[in-house]
Amino acid sequence: MSETQVFVSVGRRKAAVARVRLSNGSGKITVNDKELKDFCYTEQLYSLATRPLAVVEKLTSVDAQITVNGGGPVGQAGAISHGLARALEKFDASFRSPLKSVGLITRDPRAKERKKSGQPGARKRFQFSKR
Repeated sequence: MSETQVFVSVGRRKAAVARVRLSNGSGKITVNDKELKDFCYTEQLYSLATRPLAVVEKLTSVDAQITVNGGGPVGQAGAISHGLARALEKFDASFRSPLKSVGLITRDPRAKERKKSGQPGARKRFQFSKR
């Protein structure tokens, strides 16, 4: 029995964490035991999640098994994208430069800013009264 090589990586975006297992295959991508088309229910989310595979033209030649938790739909799609990009880099080192030039290897550091004490929100201040 021949063992297929599996490349494991983690992708993060906001509060979402995606664990990706990538291997050679026929293009079957499952996220939390669902098809990717069902999990990423809009075309925008689907294209965001599969962008690394489209950049290196591997949409139909690799299988991915992904578990994702935390965050919302957009954050989860971003985490899937980041995880796939990192797994593809392990899969073939020559994929690094095209993925990096599009900005898919770098983690997006933007996240929700914490609420500070003595204020109603992260940046908002209570109304100032002169008198």
